[in-house]
Amino acid sequence: MLTAEIEAQLRDHLTFVYGEATEQAVWPRLRQLLLDFDAQHTQPIAPRPPHERLTEDDVILITYGDQVHEAGRPPLQTLAEVLNSSFAGVVSGVHILPFYPYTSDDGFSVVDYTAVDPNLGSWDDLQQLCGYRLMYDAVVNHISASSAWFQAFLRGEPGAEGRFIAMNPATDLSGVTRPRTTPLLTPFETPNGTRHIWTTFSADQIDLNFANPELLLEMTAVLLEYVARGAQLIRLDAIGYLWKEVGTRCIHLPQTHRIVQLWRAALDAVAPHVLLITETNVPHQDNISYFGDGSNEAQM
Repeated sequence: MLTAEIEAQLRDHLTFVYGEATEQAVWPRLRQLLLDFDAQHTQPIAPRPPHERLTEDDVILITYGDQVHEAGRPPLQTLAEVLNSSFAGVVSGVHILPFYPYTSDDGFSVVDYTAVDPNLGSWDDLQQLCGYRLMYDAVVNHISASSAWFQAFLRGEPGAEGRFIAMNPATDLSGVTRPRTTPLLTPFETPNGTRHIWTTFSADQIDLNFANPELLLEMTAVLLEYVARGAQLIRLDAIGYLWKEVGTRCIHLPQTHRIVQLWRAALDAVAPHVLLITETNVPHQDNISYFGDGSNEAQM
């Protein structure tokens, strides 16, 4: 339920990230997005008390969608059969690593956030696993260079540029934290000439521009789609790199934390059974910072 308290939290996060004028323009649309979701999806699962969200009795299996397979059958169907026959009563949850259409990095270069890779199966096949607490990956920092979004940018379509970060290659980005040895900026040819685009992880993984509030709305809708499709845990991949600001390390920035807090507040309102997991391979103090104040950011 979207209470007055949660509405105030959401608006405060939007104002912090985008400023008051933009908040006033974006808030009605975010609010309607959440109200529409809440109206269309009853909560089939009562949330556990906070101290029981995960306990020593929970066992989460992590697997790729094709970790087990057999000839002539979608791997997700085989996975469901193996879980039900061999792991029932032992495993309480299943983290299926990215099962979306992809082009590289073992699934972490996503072509379409809301589709299941046909080589694995379908959304209907995933429904067979809904007896378990399902964890989906939200690869929110970047998208495949082959995605419809980035291909629209390469064609110069109106509005497409706002989803990505183009930089002058002469910009001093020497202070940016690098998780990979590949170039931070990758040149691409467009109708407007060569553009150098921010690519934290590889030339095939194009960083998304969360400084654009339209992008935030789009990705919030993606998270809600995962909830509608059965996700009870959502793992925010590479979340520390979400916000970019020249002159900083571009990791763990305050805006990144506020966006995670915004998503936490939104899910607490319309899907309180869903837990957020932040994927942060960083030193302990940076890692635990994603708990926020202990109640307003990631649960794990």
